[in-house]
Order: sequence, then C-alpha cells, then structure tokens
Amino acid sequence: MRPNRILLAAIVAAAPFAAVAGKPLAAFDVAEDLSRFVAAKEPVFDDGLPAYGNPFITQGYIYPPGTLAGGVEGTLPNGEPAFPELVIGEWTCNGYFVGQGMHTTTGAIVMTRQVFRFDDGDLLISHGPELADIGQPMTRAVTGGTGDYANAHGAIRQTLLGMSEGFGVRLQVELGGGGQPPVWRDGRPPRCREPGADGRPWACGDTSRDERRWRWPGP
Repeated sequence: MRPNRILLAAIVAAAPFAAVAGKPLAAFDVAEDLSRFVAAKEPVFDDGLPAYGNPFITQGYIYPPGTLAGGVEGTLPNGEPAFPELVIGEWTCNGYFVGQGMHTTTGAIVMTRQVFRFDDGDLLISHGPELADIGQPMTRAVTGGTGDYANAHGAIRQTLLGMSEGFGVRLQVELGGGGQPPVWRDGRPPRCREPGADGRPWACGDTSRDERRWRWPGP
C-alpha cells in the first residue's frame, strides 16, 4: 500500500465522524471482500461471468466516512481488512444481476438487499439497484433497522467509488439521500463531521472504469 494512502487513513482515524452515542451514522464507506463473493453456476456468459438473473451473495467491511476516498483500498488480497482498527461493522449484500449481467457498462447492474451490521449490534437494511457507473449516486430505499436505526425510513444515497484493485467494490453510503430524509428518535438528522471546501464531508474517488478489475473466482 502506498505511504500516502496509509497517511490518509491515519488522518481519517484521527478525525471525528458521526459516531455519537445514541445517534446513527450520517454516512460510511464499504469495502467488499471479494473472497466472500459467491454466485450461481448459471446463468453465465461464455467467458464465465454472471449473466442476467444470476443470484449472488457477498460481504465486506464498513468504515468511517472518507476512509476509502481517493482510491484507498479497504481490503487486502487475502480478504482481510486493510485497516482493521477502523472497521465499524460488517456489510452483507445479496441479489440478482440485471441488465447485461457482469457485462453491464452503465446503468443498473444488480438489484440487491444490503444489511449493514454495526459493531454495536445495530442494523440498517436497504433495497434497490446498484449502478455500474463509478461516481454516479443512486437512491436506495431504507427498509428496516434496529437500535439507533429502528425508526429510520426514506432513502440512502449510494455511490460506487471504484474497485479495490480487483478485490471488490468500494462504496460510499449517505443516509437521507435522494428522497425523504430518515426520521430519527429525537426528530433530528444525525450530524456528520465538518464538511470540506466543496461542501461535502469527504471527497469522492474519481477512479475511471478502465482502472476497475473484475476478478471472477475459478471453479
């Protein structure tokens, strides 16, 4: 891992994020562990990649917002978290490939259910499409939760930051994006850390699609 990436992660670790006791997070990042990705043997394309209708399940790590900005990788080649001291939960995603399956280059590539299980035991669940387009926000429905997220509803905004050099997707998740903001127990939205110069609490990665590497596990 490049030294500047280690430095960036250290800065994120030292910076406050929306981890206020009794309050839900306003945002977080997700790094997939592609060693946990499993899809059905059929339907697939001639090259072995999943086609339309192929079901799958995968898992990964939840990090504080900004951890994966600028192309920082969140998962090591062996599937372990790149920054274990920063992990705040586990992400599970299952669903079906749509569009042109793994060959999709733009628009919805999968329809999924995502379960965000935080280390304090709280759960947040969302349903909806996921895009093949890097840097393009997509609205997903909040469909359930427990603990600090028990009364959350409305939408989240999810953005694909890119691929972690072949080891899984990197996602940015913002609560309350693209629709009615979630309703919280105290009637107020959670606070995020101080925004940057661009008005956002963190910077989005700008990795091009050519830099993505789909790695399909062999038989």
